[in-house]
Amino acid sequence: MRPQSAKQKGRLLQQKFRQMLVDLLGLDGEDLESRPMGSQGEDIIMGKQSREQFPYSIECKNQEALNVWKSYDQAQTNCKGYEPLLVIKRNRSKVLVVLDAEHFIKIHNASHTDGNC
Repeated sequence: MRPQSAKQKGRLLQQKFRQMLVDLLGLDGEDLESRPMGSQGEDIIMGKQSREQFPYSIECKNQEALNVWKSYDQAQTNCKGYEPLLVIKRNRSKVLVVLDAEHFIKIHNASHTDGNC
């Protein structure tokens, strides 16, 4: 795949996940920005309001063959103290997220003690 096509795939995933945050969590679309491809740092830039509702640092990877560990390391490097969240996708597949297991269990337990489940 040409580098330009690979960047376009990545950009589409960033935009799709950004829209999911707007549609499913009700975040303000003007408070979220998809970072230009090739830029350093988080893939979706969040304003203060969005960060308070969704305290994650997002790294998006839209690739057929993906080194999950290397990609998660990149998310950790860019997280600035927020919980790293790796968003992955490949052709004809659902969008998935990779999250630290301990953090996942904590949020799962919190949702059960709040009576949300």
